[in-house]
Amino acid sequence: MQRVEFTIEPFVEAAPGEHVTAPVDALRDLGVDVEVGPFGSSCTVPSERVGDVVAAIARIAVERGATHINVDIEAVDS
Repeated sequence: MQRVEFTIEPFVEAAPGEHVTAPVDALRDLGVDVEVGPFGSSCTVPSERVGDVVAAIARIAVERGATHINVDIEAVDS
């Protein structure tokens, strides 16, 4: 299992734009449980899904106007 943490900018507290909300919604549509926090979002997925998850985040965020995306991936105990 891998924990994928991501931050999408620009981010305005209490008023995230579509470039922030659309990737989260897309992951949820894929059946991924996303935790949205005040400084970023995260999800835990099987290792074989990491590439698809990161690709979806990047593609959708950029399409919606993101100016910066930060992604951290870390192995977690299953």
